[in-house]
Amino acid sequence: MIDEKSMEINTSSICTISKVKRATYFFIKRCFDIICSLVGLVFLIPLAIIVKISYVLTGDFHSIIYKQERIGKNGKPFNLYKFRTMVPNADEKLKELLKDEKYRKEWEENQKLDKDPRITKLGNLLRKSSLDELMQVLNVLGGKMSFIGPRPLVRGELESHNGNPDIYWQVLPGITSWWASHGRSATTYEERLRLEYYYIKNMGLSLDIRCIIDTIKAVITKSGAK
Repeated sequence: MIDEKSMEINTSSICTISKVKRATYFFIKRCFDIICSLVGLVFLIPLAIIVKISYVLTGDFHSIIYKQERIGKNGKPFNLYKFRTMVPNADEKLKELLKDEKYRKEWEENQKLDKDPRITKLGNLLRKSSLDELMQVLNVLGGKMSFIGPRPLVRGELESHNGNPDIYWQVLPGITSWWASHGRSATTYEERLRLEYYYIKNMGLSLDIRCIIDTIKAVITKSGAK
């Protein structure tokens, strides 16, 4: 005869072990984030100097830092930092571009333009090498992002694509993600969300290691980069 009381104790023990395992994973993940972001700062400073000089030589004296509001864990907004890869008045120019039906349709479907005329020559190089993302080590160090997690979205973006906020906002957004390492800009938005949800539901140390390896491969081969 099954002892129901014993079963309850066993179930409780499994839940406790699961919680401890999950807490340990997030502790290790945070330690990794802090160490890597500190190392990233060493590379960020000289790169910032190079980027600034490169823009100045082209007659562009505006800030090299691009700041944009994104939505993070639990749906809370934060300011994401990147190296600027577009013309200084990019937001105003986008409004003009979206008056054209061709650009508007592409933007509504993918939240990006395949051949975006706002991207500078230096910006194109930074994007293809993913160096524009290095500035986000500041977000990681501040606890707003992780190195690995679903890419942070702008306000209303997820809802406009019928995404699931209950899943997406469970964890910190990342500099790289399962989507970024498995297709990146070459995928549809629907496929992007599927890949992000897969990571959130299956996240763990082994998946994080695979994501890091695949990201390095993607960066080296420029796979999916646009």
